[in-house]
Amino acid sequence: MQVRDDAWFDELFRAHAQAVHRYVRRRCAPSDAQDLTADVMLVAWRRRQDVPEGAELPWLYRTASFVLANHHRKGRPVPVERVPDEADEVDPADLALNDDEVRSVLAALSPRDRHILLLHAWEGLDGDGLAAVLGISRGGADAALSRARARLRAVWSESDAVQADGSR
Repeated sequence: MQVRDDAWFDELFRAHAQAVHRYVRRRCAPSDAQDLTADVMLVAWRRRQDVPEGAELPWLYRTASFVLANHHRKGRPVPVERVPDEADEVDPADLALNDDEVRSVLAALSPRDRHILLLHAWEGLDGDGLAAVLGISRGGADAALSRARARLRAVWSESDAVQADGSR
């Protein structure tokens, strides 16, 4: 097992803090993102012996989801369809969410389906990484992603049909 010292944490931070910050920023008010990212990294330091070697980023995303859930329970919820106002760089995910149709389709999905699809699309997770974040088996994660994609296609098709009827 790898030694979990300051050097280990420095490397973990260097490798993953930016990805964790993007994950958090997409799910909360921009003004809270830096503090919440720091909270996630603090948990990683405190629980460094629990961070699975080779699956650090999925573990950090799962931890971030718990930190965000605690934050939202404190009474500062941010609607899912809210687009972050501030960005350090142009992120294709943010550009996609500037599209009203994309936002309305995502808003029509269940929170779990949105979470799964955004973990896959924004964070690039599938397979074992998605399973680790969701706390389920690899097969369960694959099935959940497949079902979420099917529901996304159905909602998207309904949206297209509504727009087609409205433009006639």
